[in-house]
Amino acid sequence: PQGNATSSAGVDKRAAKPNGCEVLLEEAPIDDAIIATEAGFDLLPGNRDLTAAELKLTDAIARESRLKEQLTKLGDRYAIILIDCPPSLHLLTLNALAAAHSVLIPVQCESMALEGLTDLLDTVKAVRARLNPQLEVEGLLRTMFDVRTALGNDVSAELTKHFGDKVLHSVVPRNVRLAEAPSHGKPINLYDRESRGAIAYLGLAGEMIRKMGLGPARNTGPASTDASSTKATPPPANAPRTPMMKVSA
Repeated sequence: PQGNATSSAGVDKRAAKPNGCEVLLEEAPIDDAIIATEAGFDLLPGNRDLTAAELKLTDAIARESRLKEQLTKLGDRYAIILIDCPPSLHLLTLNALAAAHSVLIPVQCESMALEGLTDLLDTVKAVRARLNPQLEVEGLLRTMFDVRTALGNDVSAELTKHFGDKVLHSVVPRNVRLAEAPSHGKPINLYDRESRGAIAYLGLAGEMIRKMGLGPARNTGPASTDASSTKATPPPANAPRTPMMKVSA
């Protein structure tokens, strides 16, 4: 756990106290840790302290359900809670899967992507059997896609072949502005909302809202696997927002 989602939201992860670590260890109320961000969503920040939390929870009772217990305390305050998982299948990821209703899996259109996906799907299946019977795979999101490369197209085709309609229409292309945004401490919609990366994620948001039945979504233009032709109209800066919180790993 590195707290990248916290930094990308413009929050100093080193100064974020209390944070997800204290919440998981029950050393601070979750309400005291949640902060509002410039991007318009609330955040439960995280940083490297979460590594210590993972170690301390090793022998704890119901250690896989700590996050679920804390999020339940929030009631119906948020329409959507996004849990950013670390790139591992350790205890923090199990906590996220135990707490979630569904999983959105980003898949880089690169070599070895399918092998890692298989491991994750096996973990989802195990969590569904033992911890969270309602857990579903909401969709697979193709990321870092370059339509000009044979590899990218091959991986995309294999995903569609094996997973069918679980593969989302939205595609996130390789985009310089997406790569730059975290170093500026801003989400892409604040760093460059006209960029292809921002527009791709706007399209994803619309697709997920429709898919999950959360209400009418703004028309974000046609979904496309052609990273050079993705088009959509960004929403006005004062557009109403769905109450949302992000949990950072």
